[in-house]
Amino acid sequence: MTPDAECVAFLRWCLPQLGLRWEGFRKVRGTVCKRVRRRLRELDLPDIAAYHRHLEAVSREWPVLDGLCRIPISRLYRDRGVFDCLAKEVLPACARNAAAERRPLRCWSAGCASGEEAVTLRLLWDLRLAADFAGTALEIIATDVDPVLLGRAARGCYSAGALKDVPADLRVAFAPIGDEWCLKPAHLGSIDYRCEDMRAAWPAGLFDLVLCRNLAFTYFDFALQRRVLSQIALRLRPGGVLVLGRHEALPAPHDFVPWRPGANIFRRTHRTAPDDGESP
Repeated sequence: MTPDAECVAFLRWCLPQLGLRWEGFRKVRGTVCKRVRRRLRELDLPDIAAYHRHLEAVSREWPVLDGLCRIPISRLYRDRGVFDCLAKEVLPACARNAAAERRPLRCWSAGCASGEEAVTLRLLWDLRLAADFAGTALEIIATDVDPVLLGRAARGCYSAGALKDVPADLRVAFAPIGDEWCLKPAHLGSIDYRCEDMRAAWPAGLFDLVLCRNLAFTYFDFALQRRVLSQIALRLRPGGVLVLGRHEALPAPHDFVPWRPGANIFRRTHRTAPDDGESP
């Protein structure tokens, strides 16, 4: 058996036990397999078969393996068409509702990694939309399971490559510091970063917009996807908006309709009852 085939067989065995699905890892298996082999060296184990046996014998190793399976791929303004739609259609519509009800506009970035997605939302609001909605505040909660990534998010500094898709009018929010581009003070610190695993914990309150892209509906198994979707639905206001990754799909059945064809942006149609006794 080749090293790749051996690792694939291992992933097919272990991922379901973590609530994850092999299909989501097919294209990124090389990254996970490199991490697993590095872990073998740390444990002084000869091969993946030995690591398999180690997992069966030592339960505390499973959280370590879970950490090896995280894929924090992100960048600012990732998928231009999505953020163009958010800026031109979705955020203004949500802001009008918030303004009419005299409350803040609330957004949740789930699986925020180093904050790229949340920062993009912040800049769209600060530099393009805030002037049209004076008196309406934007609140952003951004959650991720990895405290190291959240620490980077709080710094607000990114490589030049992470900014390659950022439009010129938003780049003015960054200043060069060494070999990085860092958010200026006017925009830094205005995002509430929280260390939460969305498989088990969710922020309280209702949101106008939830971005859950390239995480739950790519890597989680279908049972966990349905549970996560139920919790997201509970936290969306009537008519609230959910944004998925470009290649993701919602697990059926669900109470969402497309915002418009092809955008992978959905509007919640009505209140969904909790399926597990929890409430936001």
